[in-house]
Amino acid sequence: MRALITNDDGIDSPGLLALARGAVAHGWTTVVAAPARESSGTSAGLTAAEDDRRVQVARRELPGLPDVPAYAVAAHPGFIALVASQGAFGDPPDVVLSGVNRGANVGRAVLHSGTVGAALTAAINGARAMAVSLDVGLDLDVPHHWDTAVAVAAGLFDRLAALPVGSVLNVNVPNRPEAGAPRRAGLAEFGAVRTRIKDSDDGSITLAAVVVEDELAPGTDAALLAEGRATVTPLRSVAEDPDLDVR
Repeated sequence: MRALITNDDGIDSPGLLALARGAVAHGWTTVVAAPARESSGTSAGLTAAEDDRRVQVARRELPGLPDVPAYAVAAHPGFIALVASQGAFGDPPDVVLSGVNRGANVGRAVLHSGTVGAALTAAINGARAMAVSLDVGLDLDVPHHWDTAVAVAAGLFDRLAALPVGSVLNVNVPNRPEAGAPRRAGLAEFGAVRTRIKDSDDGSITLAAVVVEDELAPGTDAALLAEGRATVTPLRSVAEDPDLDVR
């Protein structure tokens, strides 16, 4: 299998490096292409073209992975997944792994995630895809157990490779030294953390992340993750709704 590793935290993210190492250790032919700078919250968006309609790409060498081609791309992860499917970084990937994201991606808010957006874009362009996120909460100063997230994801690699083209798995892992096999979970209506308007003075809007006090629906990705369990949620990418009557 040929694997593309991307993310929305940027090319220098330790989570990206950990996931690339996991793909190499699994025996997959691995290429890394990630945003040159953080692109969180970009969903499946495409960056605007430069004046000459070119997006800058710079070769990089990742620590401990000298034989893995790596590229810093001045673009959002959705754009990277799209052009990868068209051969921008060599042969189109069979699998796209997006992450490991710093922070959970659960509930319906996955719509806005650049991590998940890259996976969904890859899926509609001929690949199987997995988004992987580590639930570090709001305290970013705590130790980040990237290897735990990679271990959980790697346990699903063969299953992902056997799924039909267009399949997407969204994996969330608690931030602890070890985590068991992920449990299948439904999408929550909301996660444990939500974005609220903090200020809207002087013609600008400031957002803040706040902890939600409402009870999380049992069996959902948000609830299981809050209990310290890893989760996996199959996602459906863009598709028509045959049950909606518009006559």
